[in-house]
Amino acid sequence: MLPIVFKKKRIGIYKPRTDFKMLYAIIGEDVENSLEKRQAVRLEHLARLTALQNEGRLILAGPFPLLDNEELSNGVSGSLIVAEFPTLEDAQNWANVDPYSISGVFKNTIVKPFKQVFPQ
Repeated sequence: MLPIVFKKKRIGIYKPRTDFKMLYAIIGEDVENSLEKRQAVRLEHLARLTALQNEGRLILAGPFPLLDNEELSNGVSGSLIVAEFPTLEDAQNWANVDPYSISGVFKNTIVKPFKQVFPQ
């Protein structure tokens, strides 16, 4: 452990975090014309995101609209979730059982470690 010094006066002990969990980006790519499939399982998908949020592990989540506006009725090309998991395998397992993965909304899912730099 390293001492914390302020104006050459010891004010405490620095303890490195041991509970840190890595962030992971989960990128789901939708099948074509996925809107109906999305709507059918959306509540289950949102419930899982709400659980992550309630645990303090969700950084952000949302869809990629097909058009450059917030209107989703034109369709969606996929989704992005950034959340905290203990390991890459845990993040992949979480993504694999998401309702969007199971029901065929996503044709492809990529899970990558993510390093948040901003906002600080």
